Amino acid sequence: MNILGRPQRVRRGGFPSQAAARRARDELLAMSSERRTAQSWTVARWLEHWIQTRTRLRPTTKLLYARDIERFLIPHVGRTLLSELTSSQLNAVFRAIARQRNKYDRPHSASTLRHVRATLRAALNAAIREDLLTDNPARRVELPNPAQTRAHIWTDENVAAWQETGIRPAVSVWTAPQLAAFLDFTANDPLHALWRLIGLRGLRRGEVAGLRWSDINLDANELTIHQQRTSAGHRVYEGPPKSASGQRVVALDEATATALAHHRRQQQQQAARRIEARQAYRDTGYVFTRPDGQPYHPGYFTQRFPTLVQKSTLPPIRLHDLRHGAASLAHNSGADLKTIQAQLGHSRIDTTADVYTSVLPAAQHQAAAATAELVRNAARERRAAIGRAARKAAKTAKKPGGSAEPDQPEDRRTPGQGHDDH
Repeated sequence: MNILGRPQRVRRGGFPSQAAARRARDELLAMSSERRTAQSWTVARWLEHWIQTRTRLRPTTKLLYARDIERFLIPHVGRTLLSELTSSQLNAVFRAIARQRNKYDRPHSASTLRHVRATLRAALNAAIREDLLTDNPARRVELPNPAQTRAHIWTDENVAAWQETGIRPAVSVWTAPQLAAFLDFTANDPLHALWRLIGLRGLRRGEVAGLRWSDINLDANELTIHQQRTSAGHRVYEGPPKSASGQRVVALDEATATALAHHRRQQQQQAARRIEARQAYRDTGYVFTRPDGQPYHPGYFTQRFPTLVQKSTLPPIRLHDLRHGAASLAHNSGADLKTIQAQLGHSRIDTTADVYTSVLPAAQHQAAAATAELVRNAARERRAAIGRAARKAAKTAKKPGGSAEPDQPEDRRTPGQGHDDH
């Protein structure tokens, strides 16, 4: 059997007799039968075969699978036969991986462990489909749940703590005044319109990298997302968004539409100057391009952004945190989760709710005030009801022949209960 798992014709000759040839044939048939089982595949050999023959994987997904295989799976279980792989062995392997340190000298995160397990499960499920295995031991691997990541808001108190300790959270977002300050600071930056698209409309890095002028309608103040440029290593791939919900129409505010129109004029002027100077230029149709007209590598935006943040003296956030902040700002301005989900292109609304809508302090104070006002209104209504009841009782007591208990039915009174009985 070759590396693709297909049968190969094997020829042997030079046997002294027909009986010897038959014995050799029977031994070869028995060996071929064994090779069709998990006993002839090591985990390393199967993983390499599996990743090489996956034709429908997105390039970035295939790269992540390959990294899991190279860094974690082959070093720990590569020499094990598929037939001997057990869930108890894998649990021990993942405990060992959890004790290792990553390139930042930190323990591997729970999300990393879960991704490695997902890679192994996918590979072993393929082995089941090829009749090499009947069970997937990776599905019984127990891992800690990843910590829920919540966006950290850069309030004045949090900024002061960061300046004192130098410790910053993994995920953080700016307040509306901080985002406004950054957009003012980058007003003359060649990528100002890009920062606005991510910071206000929540576009992904790959979406702005793949945006073309044909995708933008400045008359209608909207753009359409139907492709993105993503990177696997240094190589860039262009294709549709990961899910169907990623293909969407995004509304633009007037200021962002104006920024895009200004960006286009500058791009056209720069192109004219380069052509006049006989410098290399090609009109690729992309919105955000280098001086020669070629689209940027998506990683350039990630490298450029922290430099600008540092120069602006604002508290640090990542480029992707701008997207988190766009969702929070939309939520704070009154947009419901369904609207935000459509804006961000999420396939599931719980992703929008759990990850991207950290409510900003203004909204928190507004909610606290509204809750307190609700209780105050209820208290006022209760006091008013008590007052009305008291006044009604007082009026009844003043009437001639009135009773201290005017609402009590007469047939329920006992003898001697009336006023004249005292």
